[in-house]
Amino acid sequence: MRKKISGISAALVLILLISACGGSNTSQSNAPAETAGQHAEHHESHTAANGDLREATASSDELPSFLDSKPEELVNVYRLAAEHSDLLDWIPCYCGCGTIAGHTSSRNCFIYEVQEDGTMVWDDHGTRCGTCLDIAFTAVMKQKEGLSVPEIRQFIEARYAESGEPTPTPQYTGV
Repeated sequence: MRKKISGISAALVLILLISACGGSNTSQSNAPAETAGQHAEHHESHTAANGDLREATASSDELPSFLDSKPEELVNVYRLAAEHSDLLDWIPCYCGCGTIAGHTSSRNCFIYEVQEDGTMVWDDHGTRCGTCLDIAFTAVMKQKEGLSVPEIRQFIEARYAESGEPTPTPQYTGV
């Protein structure tokens, strides 16, 4: 298990080296026009005021098409974010997305909202932000190590205290 986590960590480091928050929007797919057309009938997407692409899928089981040309390691962080969105709701992000994108937690870097019918509205912000990827991945790994939500938040806050303004994430209520 440690070797698998180490491999994932190494891959995440690679992603972090090639990703940068606030960089150019690289979410546009290089896929042929016919592929984009095929996705149109299953996915609804729009661009937020800050430039983030948001795309709706039927559920968290269906990933957004903006991940189609992304590295597997990055796609896996999106999967982890969906599987652990209840954790990420309580974890602040420190990349500045609270101000520039109106995010309220680490979850919003990957998932904008889940609608009442289960429709998942994804956000592509995490595809361009190493800080977002690292916070989400680290939080999930700490949870797998057995840390509680308050302990994970404390770890993330200590690690990123000097990085910038955190999102206005509420404290964990135990609910």
